[in-house]
Amino acid sequence: MAGRAAPAPGALLCALLWAAAAAAGGGPGDNPAPSAFGRVYRGAVNISAERVYAFAYRSEPGQVDAVRVYVNSSSENLRYPVLFVVRQQKGVLSWQVPLIFRGLYQRTYNYQEVSRTLCPSEPTPETRPSDQVIFVDVASMAPFSIAYELLVTRLENFQLETNKAFNFTASPSQPQYFLYKFPRDVDSVIINVVSDAAYPCSVVSVQDIVCPVYDLDHNVEFNGVYQSMTKQAAITVQRKDFPGEQFFVVFVIKPEDYACGGSVPSSIHGNVNRTWNLQRTKNLQVTIVPSIKKSVYVQAMFFSFLSFLSFYLGSVVVAFVHYISTDVKLSVPLGSVSIAGSGMMTSSHPISASTPEGSSYGAIDESSSSGGHQLSSPERRPPAGSDTDSSVEEESDFDTMPEIESDKNIIRTKVFLYLSDLSRKDRRIVSKKYKIYFWNIITIAVFYALPVIQLVITYQTVVNVTGNQDICYYNFLCAHPLGVLSAFNNILSNVGHMMLGFLFLLIVLRRDILHRRAMEMKDVYTLDYGIPKHFGLFYAMGIALMMEGVLSACYHVCPNYSNFQFDTSFMYMIAGLCMLKLYQTRHPDINASAYSAYASFAVVISLAVLGVVFGKNDMWFWVIFSMIHVLASLALSTQIYYMGRFKIGEYYLGIFRRAVMVLYTDCIQQCSRPMYMDRMVLLIVGNVVNWSFAIFGLVYRPRDFASYILGIFICNLLLYLAFYIIMKLRSSEKLLPIPMFCIVATAVVWAAALYFFFQTLSSWEETPAESREKNRPCILLGFFDDHDVWHFLSAAALFFSFLVLLTLDDDLDTVRRDKIPVF
Repeated sequence: MAGRAAPAPGALLCALLWAAAAAAGGGPGDNPAPSAFGRVYRGAVNISAERVYAFAYRSEPGQVDAVRVYVNSSSENLRYPVLFVVRQQKGVLSWQVPLIFRGLYQRTYNYQEVSRTLCPSEPTPETRPSDQVIFVDVASMAPFSIAYELLVTRLENFQLETNKAFNFTASPSQPQYFLYKFPRDVDSVIINVVSDAAYPCSVVSVQDIVCPVYDLDHNVEFNGVYQSMTKQAAITVQRKDFPGEQFFVVFVIKPEDYACGGSVPSSIHGNVNRTWNLQRTKNLQVTIVPSIKKSVYVQAMFFSFLSFLSFYLGSVVVAFVHYISTDVKLSVPLGSVSIAGSGMMTSSHPISASTPEGSSYGAIDESSSSGGHQLSSPERRPPAGSDTDSSVEEESDFDTMPEIESDKNIIRTKVFLYLSDLSRKDRRIVSKKYKIYFWNIITIAVFYALPVIQLVITYQTVVNVTGNQDICYYNFLCAHPLGVLSAFNNILSNVGHMMLGFLFLLIVLRRDILHRRAMEMKDVYTLDYGIPKHFGLFYAMGIALMMEGVLSACYHVCPNYSNFQFDTSFMYMIAGLCMLKLYQTRHPDINASAYSAYASFAVVISLAVLGVVFGKNDMWFWVIFSMIHVLASLALSTQIYYMGRFKIGEYYLGIFRRAVMVLYTDCIQQCSRPMYMDRMVLLIVGNVVNWSFAIFGLVYRPRDFASYILGIFICNLLLYLAFYIIMKLRSSEKLLPIPMFCIVATAVVWAAALYFFFQTLSSWEETPAESREKNRPCILLGFFDDHDVWHFLSAAALFFSFLVLLTLDDDLDTVRRDKIPVF
């Protein structure tokens, strides 16, 4: 009735306990004993005696009550364990003591002390308090009595608070979990867990509010999202993933450390049990902090795109200045410059007037320069038609010029070569040959990228479905999810490679168009002066830079040991194409064909895959690879030394036989000065570097085989570029302001990029738990980490490096080709 007073709380609890006792009537041991929280109960059980304890409490409206049960038994008898069964309103939880955990090789670990948190009752919308009862049954099938201890407590610090650190202790038999509720204005949080000790290995799990809670080693991976942990773990949780806007944070200590990189226990024969109660205790600290807001995502995207759009603006400014300066030069009186399109040159041309016949502009040794004078006049060269593909013969007509074949073996063996000696083929045929690089790399990119994209999508799906965050090696302290992607910032930071690669293609296209127009006008500077312009390799380099961004983004969808070659494959191709372009500059007629070049890249990538699979501990692999590396260095050295004029003998060893004969003749028999001193110095230094790499790999066997091969490529590229610039300056050539600026910018940006590259934030060479010890917070806009900055800077560095190759010889545009030395 409305006017009746509510009964006293104590009377209700007593009535509830007596009713429960009557309902559970039976033997004397079946009568539940009214019990109190915080009190230790001791007793003994056997096959004929069991104990039931009843714990009653009152739950306030909107309050989450958590209860923890601690039990202990001194018995180590696995045949007759003590069984504990906890009954709640909506669930049952049971375990045995000794509690058994299994490790590798069926190794078992037994614990006599067990502590479990009961699944808390859900808050009810009722406005009045509700009464709850928990029954704890203690039993055993042992024919003798086994002593036990029981302690049931109510947890006061069960709910974690935002931005407030909480310290606790856990062990394999005493896991912990806590509740967290999203504040109203927070859509995403980061759970930071730290520990002073790396071991014992632990697992951090985020689970929905569902009973039972999986908080033991053998079942913690059944639900939610989880990570293994040594000293540090971080999990980003979004409100949209939890309809109830709350979740459990579960902490489990593993019985063994092998999953976290600890020592693997040796195989144990026989039934051996060990108890590690005290040794497996770990002190943990958990802090839940709000993650970034959506506005930060927008700012980061604007920053990324605007930063690289500034390169487009700078390129437009440079092109405009170049256009203005060209107009100024064209406005000079006609008598002081060449007449564009006439195919002839006035007597006042600066080079023809200032360079006496018989002199050797840019020569290495002026005393022998006369041997390199090969006049390249319009009358002696093939007709220079427009640079269109319609007038070019089919691919089968390449390298079929009898007037060149008859004397090129003699020409290329001269001590001092000039560019006119190595640019005798019809430029239309050579240009078409280099365009194959462009079309082939597009085909390779499509066939390579599509399976990669499909694979990384599968990786990301597996991570999202299973919740296993040990699959991917992110920097979890700075991994910002977006949609299905777990680390959107690592993907966004690769936009620079794609944007700058496309910008480089536009720059090359502009130069190509201007060159085509000059060819159509039969400009004498285009026909007989400067480095022959072939843009196929430049186009291929631009595509490779764009694809490096695409594949790096794919790799960072789920970075791990298995797919790291995605991030490096096109880096090999970029380094190889740059070396080919640098060599092609002064050797346009004898550079490698696109098919042989890409076949070589395919062999390198195949070796990289084999290195990932077999390069960890297999000595035989490193022996074979080192032999291949050394023999390839010798073969390439012979090819370069003789300008491609070697023939493989009937026993397929002609190239190596010739190299041995050169060493014997020049260094042993006569100790004479090498015929091509500059080339010999370059090749000796190059072989020393490559042999050093081979010895290093054979001795240390680095686990990161893909980076090891990339280091070989980069060192050879830098060595060749340094040699080229030194020889260019030795030949009295100069560096114009634009290439000089690009060289300085390349050096500065590469130095800054490498600084951030070596700030290791994760490492798939280690276990996921050990890798997370290297995780660090974001450093740029609260969104990008050190590796993202590496992505930004490396894209700019590669772009400037490409510009160096594109503009390095612009100073030779007014120099006759029979005055440009070859080195």
